[in-house]
Amino acid sequence: MQNTFLPNLSNSGLFTAFRYLHKERKKRYMDYKRFLELDKIIRNQSLTTFFQPILDLENGKTIGYEVLNRPPSTSLFPNTDLFYEFIGQTDRVFQFECFIRNISIKRLVDGLRKSPNQKSALIFLNIHPYVLMDSNYKIGETKQLIEEYGISPEQVVFEITEKQAVSDFVQFERILSHYRSQGFRIAVDDAGSGYNSLKTLVYLKPEFIKIDKSIIQNINKTIVKQKMVSLLMNFAVESDTSIIAEGIEQVKDYQYLRKMGIHFGQGYGLGTPKKELTPGSLIV
Repeated sequence: MQNTFLPNLSNSGLFTAFRYLHKERKKRYMDYKRFLELDKIIRNQSLTTFFQPILDLENGKTIGYEVLNRPPSTSLFPNTDLFYEFIGQTDRVFQFECFIRNISIKRLVDGLRKSPNQKSALIFLNIHPYVLMDSNYKIGETKQLIEEYGISPEQVVFEITEKQAVSDFVQFERILSHYRSQGFRIAVDDAGSGYNSLKTLVYLKPEFIKIDKSIIQNINKTIVKQKMVSLLMNFAVESDTSIIAEGIEQVKDYQYLRKMGIHFGQGYGLGTPKKELTPGSLIV
């Protein structure tokens, strides 16, 4: 027989509140452990740096490399996406981006010494837009750093991912203009995957537009994707911008993109990320 003097906790606000607090406590504890793991990764410089080739789809020449930094796989960070997503939610973005910039350039230089024939390759560095807008990010420091290693600013392309929203486009455009005046170039990464694609392209006026792999893969048989890429291609022609198709893995996709006149491509079908600067090759 049910005791009518005791409330049904499963239906009470008290039980709901208890469950919420328990869940929140677990989340905070997990975040705390991830903070400690992040500090350990930075302290030990335990990220592994890879270089993925970017190819001219017409002649197969490797024009440059995207620098990719991956953390060790652990129970706290089982994959790279979760790792970077966590950093973006913390107050460590600036600290981590400066750390990433420094080790990326240092390891790039080490790679160039081993592959001197790649010394003129373009270098695509991922950077969070909030970092470029941070007053603590010293303008001119990146230029000084790369020139110390004998790299020209004209070789460096800052990749701004379209998934990371920019709130003040006018101010951000001014900042990018300053970097351009030093010789750096800009790429909008993951174009087509976010909510502000067209606005981002109009305001930032990138030298490169990297189309997200979700649009590129199976494009040879998907009309909607074909129309989207055609739209971006027309914009690129009118604005003197180059297109880089990401995520190329299939021969038919490569053939379709080349026929469209897409300038450059990147993906496992053209070259996997490697620790050395290894040129890619076209799918045959």
